[in-house]
Amino acid sequence: MSFKITLEPSGLQFDVADGEAILPAAIRQGVGLPYGCRDGACGSCKSRLVAGAVKHGPHQLKALPPAEAEQGFILTCCAVPQGDCTVQARSVPGAGEYPVLKLPTRVIAIDKPAPDVAVLKMQLPANQNLQYRAGQYVEFILRDGARRSYSMANAPHLLGSPPAIELHVRHMPGGKFTDHVFGALKEKDILRMEGPFGSFFLREESDKPMVLLASGTGFAPIKALIQHLQMKGSTRPAVLYWGARRRVDLYQHDWCVQAAAELPWLRYVPVLSEATPDCAWEGRTGFVHRAVMADWPDLSGHQVYACGAPVMVESAQRDFTAQCGLPPEEFYADSFTSEADKHGAAG
Repeated sequence: MSFKITLEPSGLQFDVADGEAILPAAIRQGVGLPYGCRDGACGSCKSRLVAGAVKHGPHQLKALPPAEAEQGFILTCCAVPQGDCTVQARSVPGAGEYPVLKLPTRVIAIDKPAPDVAVLKMQLPANQNLQYRAGQYVEFILRDGARRSYSMANAPHLLGSPPAIELHVRHMPGGKFTDHVFGALKEKDILRMEGPFGSFFLREESDKPMVLLASGTGFAPIKALIQHLQMKGSTRPAVLYWGARRRVDLYQHDWCVQAAAELPWLRYVPVLSEATPDCAWEGRTGFVHRAVMADWPDLSGHQVYACGAPVMVESAQRDFTAQCGLPPEEFYADSFTSEADKHGAAG
């Protein structure tokens, strides 16, 4: 048995199997919907149910507060239709453009540019052509079936030969996957992964100036976006704000400085939240999204691409739209929800 989902305003239709949530069915059939974590934690897939009924699986209350649920909002990643449904959701051209593949990957390099950051270079099998958009992510499939998500930090045209993706992994002490990465993972090890996923990528039909906002390893997909813009010969003005606690956490600071020097349309503003007098830091300090607001009190003509810790993404979205005039539909985000974040689930 299956049910039919109709999307408004696009009129697109697709089928959902009995017991299946809306988003995985859309991904499976190449229908582009907005989403991030696929796990009920980030709220990126929030849409409005116009007709029909759904039953929600486990999710975080902050992703779908009860008041919003009462207004008809749903999380498509965990909303299971109980019959035919009509859903109001903005379609995302390109989100379902490339096939989702399961494939083995081999570790060809592990670099640790900061004490708690590993940069992995993962070789892709030559006989499986992984295609993705800069900004998207893959999921490692662990032996027990658990999954961990990481964004590609290199744009598709920089896969190289042999083809390889770059991933930035922050150590979460006690984390099942990151403890392994920082303790036992070595070159030539094989990992299984699946992708591409996510609707965080450049909206190329726009010519608006951009704020590229990153915290911590949220820099990874932003780096891929910059590489993609460079390859396209873009002239859209962009400012990269990268927030971190300490100077050492800006683990590819030199890359950013060089990119800003080479690309006339790009500026780079690093911001430290824990700069101390003895660290000889002469740059900006405080919360990174507040630095954006100080520089751009009027964001009404901008697009924002934000990636990093959920608290940063949520604060930026709230404050930019409420205080700086950013149109809500021009805020694109990938919230790096950890397993600890996801385990604050409800329902």
